[in-house]
Amino acid sequence: MSNAPVIAAVDGSEHSLRALDWARAAALRHGTGLLIAHVLPDHAQLYAGRRAALHDASQPEEFADPVSDRIRALLGGGPELPEGITYESLEGSVPEALRVIGAGALMLVMGSRGRGGFATLLLGSNSRAVATTAPCPVVVVPHAERHVPDASEEESAGKVVLGLHAAETPDDVLAFAFAEASVRGTTVQVVSAYAIPPAPTLVIDSPFAVMPPEGLADDGDAVPAEREMLRSQTERLAPFRTRHPDVPVMQAAVPGDAAGRLVMASRSAALVVVGRHHPRRKAMSLLIGSVAHAVLQHAHGPVAVVPALSDDGTDPA
Repeated sequence: MSNAPVIAAVDGSEHSLRALDWARAAALRHGTGLLIAHVLPDHAQLYAGRRAALHDASQPEEFADPVSDRIRALLGGGPELPEGITYESLEGSVPEALRVIGAGALMLVMGSRGRGGFATLLLGSNSRAVATTAPCPVVVVPHAERHVPDASEEESAGKVVLGLHAAETPDDVLAFAFAEASVRGTTVQVVSAYAIPPAPTLVIDSPFAVMPPEGLADDGDAVPAEREMLRSQTERLAPFRTRHPDVPVMQAAVPGDAAGRLVMASRSAALVVVGRHHPRRKAMSLLIGSVAHAVLQHAHGPVAVVPALSDDGTDPA
Protein backbone atom coordinates (compact mmCIF):
# COMPACT_ATOMS: atom_id res chain seq x y z
CA MET A 1 0.00 0.00 0.00
CA SER A 2 1.29 3.47 -0.88
CA ASN A 3 0.39 6.87 0.52
CA ALA A 4 1.08 8.47 -2.86
CA PRO A 5 -2.18 9.16 -4.70
CA VAL A 6 -3.26 8.13 -8.15
CA ILE A 7 -3.94 11.29 -10.16
CA ALA A 8 -6.62 11.34 -12.85
CA ALA A 9 -6.35 14.23 -15.30
CA VAL A 10 -9.84 15.11 -16.54
CA ASP A 11 -11.36 17.69 -18.87
CA GLY A 12 -14.92 16.36 -19.10
CA SER A 13 -14.38 14.60 -22.44
CA GLU A 14 -15.23 10.93 -22.95
CA HIS A 15 -11.50 10.28 -23.33
CA SER A 16 -10.74 11.64 -19.88
CA LEU A 17 -13.75 9.91 -18.28
CA ARG A 18 -12.40 6.60 -19.53
CA ALA A 19 -9.06 7.47 -17.93
CA LEU A 20 -10.84 8.49 -14.71
CA ASP A 21 -12.46 5.07 -14.44
CA TRP A 22 -9.07 3.40 -14.97
CA ALA A 23 -7.52 5.64 -12.28
CA ARG A 24 -10.38 4.87 -9.86
CA ALA A 25 -9.74 1.13 -10.23
CA ALA A 26 -5.97 1.65 -9.86
CA ALA A 27 -6.44 3.58 -6.60
CA LEU A 28 -8.63 0.77 -5.24
CA ARG A 29 -6.08 -1.89 -6.22
CA HIS A 30 -3.22 0.00 -4.57
CA GLY A 31 -5.26 1.04 -1.53
CA THR A 32 -4.46 4.71 -1.98
CA GLY A 33 -6.25 7.99 -2.58
CA LEU A 34 -7.52 9.41 -5.85
CA LEU A 35 -6.75 13.00 -6.81
CA ILE A 36 -8.85 14.33 -9.69
CA ALA A 37 -7.08 17.18 -11.46
CA HIS A 38 -8.62 19.51 -14.00
CA VAL A 39 -6.64 22.19 -15.79
CA LEU A 40 -9.01 25.11 -16.19
CA PRO A 41 -9.77 26.21 -19.76
CA ASP A 42 -8.26 29.48 -20.93
CA HIS A 43 -11.44 31.54 -20.47
CA ALA A 44 -11.85 30.35 -16.86
CA GLN A 45 -8.22 31.13 -16.09
CA LEU A 46 -8.64 34.60 -17.61
CA TYR A 47 -11.77 35.22 -15.54
CA ALA A 48 -10.06 34.05 -12.34
CA GLY A 49 -7.06 36.25 -13.09
CA ARG A 50 -9.16 39.34 -13.63
CA ARG A 51 -11.21 38.66 -10.49
CA ALA A 52 -8.03 38.31 -8.42
CA ALA A 53 -6.43 41.41 -9.96
CA LEU A 54 -9.49 43.53 -9.15
CA HIS A 55 -9.77 42.03 -5.66
CA ASP A 56 -13.48 41.76 -6.36
CA ALA A 57 -14.86 39.03 -4.12
CA SER A 58 -18.39 40.02 -5.09
CA GLN A 59 -17.94 38.50 -8.54
CA PRO A 60 -19.23 34.91 -8.75
CA GLU A 61 -16.79 32.02 -8.94
CA GLU A 62 -19.04 29.96 -11.22
CA PHE A 63 -16.37 29.74 -13.91
CA ALA A 64 -13.73 28.41 -11.51
CA ASP A 65 -14.17 24.82 -12.65
CA PRO A 66 -16.94 23.92 -15.12
CA VAL A 67 -16.01 20.23 -15.04
CA SER A 68 -16.10 19.66 -11.28
CA ASP A 69 -19.87 19.27 -10.82
CA ARG A 70 -20.18 16.75 -13.64
CA ILE A 71 -17.32 14.61 -12.32
CA ARG A 72 -18.68 14.64 -8.77
CA ALA A 73 -22.12 13.61 -10.01
CA LEU A 74 -20.71 10.77 -12.11
CA LEU A 75 -18.64 9.40 -9.25
CA GLY A 76 -21.51 9.75 -6.79
CA GLY A 77 -23.70 7.40 -8.79
CA GLY A 78 -20.96 5.10 -10.00
CA PRO A 79 -19.12 1.99 -8.80
CA GLU A 80 -16.98 1.55 -5.69
CA LEU A 81 -14.77 4.51 -4.84
CA PRO A 82 -11.40 4.64 -3.09
CA GLU A 83 -11.10 6.35 0.27
CA GLY A 84 -9.86 9.89 0.10
CA ILE A 85 -10.99 11.54 -3.15
CA THR A 86 -9.75 15.09 -3.64
CA TYR A 87 -10.20 17.61 -6.44
CA GLU A 88 -7.69 20.13 -7.77
CA SER A 89 -8.41 22.91 -10.25
CA LEU A 90 -5.15 23.89 -11.91
CA GLU A 91 -4.00 26.93 -13.85
CA GLY A 92 -1.37 27.17 -16.56
CA SER A 93 -0.68 24.97 -19.56
CA VAL A 94 -1.83 21.37 -19.33
CA PRO A 95 1.67 19.80 -19.49
CA GLU A 96 3.22 22.20 -16.97
CA ALA A 97 0.31 22.07 -14.50
CA LEU A 98 0.25 18.27 -14.53
CA ARG A 99 4.03 18.08 -14.32
CA VAL A 100 3.98 20.12 -11.11
CA ILE A 101 1.12 18.24 -9.46
CA GLY A 102 2.60 14.88 -10.52
CA ALA A 103 5.54 15.20 -8.13
CA GLY A 104 5.14 12.47 -5.53
CA ALA A 105 2.20 10.76 -7.25
CA LEU A 106 2.02 7.00 -7.58
CA MET A 107 0.98 7.54 -11.19
CA LEU A 108 -0.82 10.09 -13.34
CA VAL A 109 -3.57 8.75 -15.60
CA MET A 110 -4.89 10.59 -18.64
CA GLY A 111 -6.80 9.90 -21.82
CA SER A 112 -5.63 10.23 -25.39
CA ARG A 113 -7.02 12.95 -27.60
CA GLY A 114 -5.63 11.98 -31.07
CA ARG A 115 -6.14 15.34 -32.75
CA GLY A 116 -5.16 16.28 -36.28
CA GLY A 117 -7.29 13.80 -38.17
CA PHE A 118 -5.12 10.72 -37.62
CA ALA A 119 -7.75 8.49 -36.05
CA THR A 120 -5.41 5.47 -36.04
CA LEU A 121 -2.91 7.21 -33.78
CA LEU A 122 -3.22 7.14 -30.03
CA LEU A 123 -1.35 10.16 -28.81
CA GLY A 124 -2.46 13.78 -28.67
CA SER A 125 -0.10 16.68 -28.03
CA ASN A 126 -0.95 17.03 -24.33
CA SER A 127 -0.60 13.30 -23.70
CA ARG A 128 2.76 13.29 -25.44
CA ALA A 129 4.02 16.32 -23.52
CA VAL A 130 2.93 14.98 -20.13
CA ALA A 131 4.37 11.51 -20.78
CA THR A 132 7.65 13.18 -21.74
CA THR A 133 8.03 15.51 -18.75
CA ALA A 134 6.04 14.27 -15.73
CA PRO A 135 8.12 13.25 -12.69
CA CYS A 136 5.93 10.19 -12.07
CA PRO A 137 4.72 7.26 -14.18
CA VAL A 138 2.13 8.39 -16.73
CA VAL A 139 -0.58 5.97 -17.87
CA VAL A 140 -2.22 6.87 -21.18
CA VAL A 141 -5.59 5.18 -21.66
CA PRO A 142 -6.69 4.96 -25.31
CA HIS A 143 -10.10 6.00 -26.53
CA ALA A 144 -12.61 3.22 -27.10
CA GLU A 145 -12.05 3.06 -30.87
CA ARG A 146 -8.38 2.22 -30.35
CA HIS A 147 -9.05 -0.51 -27.78
CA VAL A 148 -9.66 -3.48 -30.06
CA PRO A 149 -9.00 -6.84 -28.34
CA ASP A 150 -7.48 -9.49 -30.56
CA ALA A 151 -8.56 -13.09 -29.95
CA SER A 152 -5.22 -14.29 -31.35
CA GLU A 153 -3.48 -12.66 -28.38
CA GLU A 154 -5.40 -14.56 -25.69
CA GLU A 155 -2.21 -16.01 -24.25
CA SER A 156 -1.23 -12.53 -22.99
CA ALA A 157 -4.71 -11.49 -21.81
CA GLY A 158 -4.66 -9.65 -18.53
CA LYS A 159 -0.88 -9.69 -18.16
CA VAL A 160 1.38 -6.73 -17.45
CA VAL A 161 3.72 -6.52 -20.43
CA LEU A 162 7.16 -5.03 -19.75
CA GLY A 163 9.41 -3.71 -22.49
CA LEU A 164 12.91 -4.34 -21.14
CA HIS A 165 16.29 -3.19 -22.41
CA ALA A 166 18.38 -5.41 -20.14
CA ALA A 167 21.38 -3.07 -20.07
CA GLU A 168 19.62 0.29 -19.82
CA THR A 169 16.07 0.09 -18.45
CA PRO A 170 16.15 1.59 -14.92
CA ASP A 171 15.01 -0.42 -11.92
CA ASP A 172 12.08 1.98 -11.42
CA VAL A 173 10.48 0.68 -14.62
CA LEU A 174 10.75 -2.95 -13.52
CA ALA A 175 9.55 -2.09 -10.02
CA PHE A 176 6.44 -0.41 -11.43
CA ALA A 177 5.62 -3.39 -13.67
CA PHE A 178 6.01 -5.93 -10.86
CA ALA A 179 3.97 -3.81 -8.44
CA GLU A 180 1.16 -3.56 -10.97
CA ALA A 181 1.22 -7.30 -11.64
CA SER A 182 1.23 -8.01 -7.90
CA VAL A 183 -1.86 -5.93 -7.10
CA ARG A 184 -3.64 -7.39 -10.13
CA GLY A 185 -2.69 -10.97 -9.28
CA THR A 186 -1.32 -11.50 -12.78
CA THR A 187 1.85 -12.28 -14.74
CA VAL A 188 4.65 -10.03 -15.94
CA GLN A 189 5.39 -10.77 -19.58
CA VAL A 190 8.87 -9.45 -20.42
CA VAL A 191 9.78 -8.54 -24.01
CA SER A 192 13.34 -7.65 -25.05
CA ALA A 193 14.84 -7.24 -28.51
CA TYR A 194 18.23 -8.32 -29.80
CA ALA A 195 20.08 -7.06 -32.87
CA ILE A 196 20.06 -9.06 -36.08
CA PRO A 197 23.53 -9.34 -37.66
CA PRO A 198 23.54 -7.69 -41.10
CA ALA A 199 23.64 -10.04 -44.06
CA PRO A 200 26.65 -9.79 -46.42
CA THR A 201 26.07 -8.14 -49.79
CA LEU A 202 26.97 -9.46 -53.19
CA VAL A 203 28.41 -6.93 -55.58
CA ILE A 204 27.51 -7.77 -59.18
CA ASP A 205 29.91 -6.78 -61.93
CA SER A 206 27.70 -3.93 -63.02
CA PRO A 207 27.68 -0.21 -62.25
CA PHE A 208 24.00 -0.45 -61.26
CA ALA A 209 23.51 -3.58 -59.15
CA VAL A 210 24.38 -4.10 -55.47
CA MET A 211 22.10 -6.71 -53.97
CA PRO A 212 22.03 -9.14 -51.04
CA PRO A 213 22.37 -12.75 -52.19
CA GLU A 214 19.56 -15.11 -51.22
CA GLY A 215 20.60 -17.79 -48.81
CA LEU A 216 23.89 -16.15 -47.82
CA ALA A 217 22.70 -14.55 -44.56
CA ASP A 218 24.25 -16.40 -41.65
CA ASP A 219 21.59 -17.13 -39.06
CA GLY A 220 24.09 -18.91 -36.87
CA ASP A 221 24.24 -16.01 -34.41
CA ALA A 222 20.46 -15.75 -34.01
CA VAL A 223 20.12 -18.50 -31.40
CA PRO A 224 23.16 -17.43 -29.33
CA ALA A 225 21.92 -13.82 -29.44
CA GLU A 226 18.51 -14.88 -28.19
CA ARG A 227 20.09 -17.04 -25.50
CA GLU A 228 22.29 -14.15 -24.34
CA MET A 229 19.32 -11.78 -24.21
CA LEU A 230 17.32 -14.24 -22.10
CA ARG A 231 20.34 -14.62 -19.79
CA SER A 232 20.56 -10.82 -19.41
CA GLN A 233 16.83 -10.66 -18.76
CA THR A 234 17.05 -13.33 -16.08
CA GLU A 235 19.86 -11.47 -14.33
CA ARG A 236 17.95 -8.16 -14.30
CA LEU A 237 14.70 -9.79 -13.19
CA ALA A 238 16.17 -11.82 -10.32
CA PRO A 239 15.85 -9.21 -7.51
CA PHE A 240 12.29 -8.34 -8.54
CA ARG A 241 11.29 -11.99 -8.56
CA THR A 242 12.67 -12.22 -5.03
CA ARG A 243 10.65 -9.19 -3.90
CA HIS A 244 7.49 -10.44 -5.62
CA PRO A 245 7.47 -14.24 -5.32
CA ASP A 246 3.74 -14.17 -6.04
CA VAL A 247 4.23 -12.75 -9.55
CA PRO A 248 4.79 -15.29 -12.36
CA VAL A 249 7.18 -14.17 -15.10
CA MET A 250 7.18 -15.00 -18.81
CA GLN A 251 10.29 -14.08 -20.82
CA ALA A 252 10.61 -13.46 -24.55
CA ALA A 253 13.54 -12.30 -26.68
CA VAL A 254 12.65 -11.13 -30.18
CA PRO A 255 14.82 -10.12 -33.13
CA GLY A 256 14.84 -6.50 -34.25
CA ASP A 257 12.68 -3.81 -32.63
CA ALA A 258 10.54 -4.67 -29.60
CA ALA A 259 7.97 -1.95 -30.35
CA GLY A 260 5.93 -4.02 -32.81
CA ARG A 261 5.68 -6.95 -30.40
CA LEU A 262 4.64 -4.63 -27.56
CA VAL A 263 1.94 -3.05 -29.72
CA MET A 264 0.61 -6.52 -30.59
CA ALA A 265 0.59 -7.51 -26.93
CA SER A 266 -1.26 -4.30 -26.03
CA ARG A 267 -4.41 -5.63 -27.72
CA SER A 268 -5.16 -7.83 -24.73
CA ALA A 269 -2.64 -6.88 -22.05
CA ALA A 270 -3.89 -5.24 -18.88
CA LEU A 271 -1.05 -2.73 -19.18
CA VAL A 272 2.11 -2.22 -21.22
CA VAL A 273 5.01 -0.71 -19.25
CA VAL A 274 7.93 1.05 -20.95
CA GLY A 275 10.72 3.33 -19.79
CA ARG A 276 10.65 6.97 -20.83
CA HIS A 277 14.23 7.35 -21.94
CA HIS A 278 17.68 5.92 -21.45
CA PRO A 279 19.41 7.42 -18.39
CA ARG A 280 22.78 7.47 -20.13
CA ARG A 281 21.48 10.00 -22.65
CA LYS A 282 21.19 12.82 -20.15
CA ALA A 283 21.56 15.48 -22.84
CA MET A 284 18.34 14.11 -24.35
CA SER A 285 16.49 13.54 -21.08
CA LEU A 286 13.39 15.39 -22.29
CA LEU A 287 13.02 13.13 -25.30
CA ILE A 288 10.89 10.04 -25.14
CA GLY A 289 12.62 6.87 -26.34
CA SER A 290 11.83 5.44 -29.75
CA VAL A 291 10.18 2.30 -28.37
CA ALA A 292 8.05 4.27 -25.91
CA HIS A 293 7.08 6.71 -28.66
CA ALA A 294 6.03 3.93 -31.05
CA VAL A 295 4.05 2.08 -28.40
CA LEU A 296 2.24 5.25 -27.30
CA GLN A 297 1.39 6.11 -30.88
CA HIS A 298 -0.06 2.73 -31.81
CA ALA A 299 -1.02 0.81 -28.66
CA HIS A 300 -4.51 -0.67 -28.33
CA GLY A 301 -4.60 -0.62 -24.53
CA PRO A 302 -3.26 1.37 -21.59
CA VAL A 303 0.45 2.22 -21.64
CA ALA A 304 2.52 3.28 -18.63
CA VAL A 305 5.56 5.43 -19.38
CA VAL A 306 7.86 5.33 -16.37
CA PRO A 307 10.55 8.01 -16.04
CA ALA A 308 14.14 6.98 -15.73
CA LEU A 309 15.99 8.17 -12.64
CA SER A 310 19.51 9.57 -12.67
CA ASP A 311 22.27 8.20 -10.49
CA ASP A 312 21.43 10.53 -7.60
CA GLY A 313 17.82 9.35 -7.52
CA THR A 314 16.27 12.39 -9.15
CA ASP A 315 14.55 12.70 -12.46
CA PRO A 316 16.67 14.62 -15.00
CA ALA A 317 13.49 15.98 -16.55
